[in-house]
Amino acid sequence: MKRTFLAALVAVFGAAIVVALVWLRMLTAPLTAVVHGGSGPPSLVLLHGYGSRAEDWLQFEPKLLLPGNTQLIYPQAPLRGPVSGRRGWWWLNLNGHVPAGEVFADYSKIHPGGIQVASRLVRNYLKDVKEPIILGGFSQGAMTSAEIAFHSNQELAGLILLSGTTVDEEGWAEHFAGRRHLPIFIAHGRKDSVLPFERMERFQARLKAFGMNVTWLPFDGDHGIPDEVVAGINAFIRDVFQRDTPILQR
Repeated sequence: MKRTFLAALVAVFGAAIVVALVWLRMLTAPLTAVVHGGSGPPSLVLLHGYGSRAEDWLQFEPKLLLPGNTQLIYPQAPLRGPVSGRRGWWWLNLNGHVPAGEVFADYSKIHPGGIQVASRLVRNYLKDVKEPIILGGFSQGAMTSAEIAFHSNQELAGLILLSGTTVDEEGWAEHFAGRRHLPIFIAHGRKDSVLPFERMERFQARLKAFGMNVTWLPFDGDHGIPDEVVAGINAFIRDVFQRDTPILQR
C-alpha cells in the first residue's frame, strides 16, 4: 500500500514538472507576429497590451499614413492563461502593486524579471526586421518598448509609447544619455482609469528636461487609442521617415 502511494506521488510530481517545463517553454519560445504592409524598410513594430492580441492592431491600419514600403509588424505576446487565452508580455499583477492609500499600480521603483524576459524575446525577433525600425506599443506593450529603448542598445529610429507607465524609472534614467537623439512619441488619456496620466505627464517632462526629442500628446479620454492619437502617430512617423518619402494611405 505504501509503495503504491509513493509511486502515485512520484507520478503526480513528475507530471507537474513536465507541465511546468512545457509552460516555461511556451513563455520563452520565439515570438510569432502578424505582418502586413510592404516588404520594408522601413519597419513599424507595435506591441499590444496585456490581455490583448496582435490582431487588435489591424483596426488602425486604414487610418495609418505610412511610407509606401513600410512593413507593419505586430508581435504576439506569450499566452498567460492556457484556458482564457489571455496574452501578455509578462505576468502583470496591477492589483498587487498598488501602494497603500493610492488608486493605481506603481512599477516605477521595481524591475520585474518578466519585463527583462519580454525585452529579450522582442529584441531577438527584431534581429530579422529591416531597419530603420520604429518600435512602440500600447499599455504593457508601451512599458516593454520603453524597457527595450532604455535598457538595451537595440537600434531604433523612433519610439512610440501609448498609455503606458514607467517601470524601474531610475534604471531607465541611467540610459537616457544614449537615447538623447531618439525621437519619442508619448500619448496618454487624462481620464485613464488603468494607468495614471500624471505619471506619464511627469515622465515626458523629465525626458524633455534631459534634452530628449519628445512629442507629448495628452488627450481627453480613457485607456485607449482615439483618432487624434493615430493622427499624431502619422505626423510623428512622417518626421522620422522623412517628409519627402511617398506616403501610402491604407
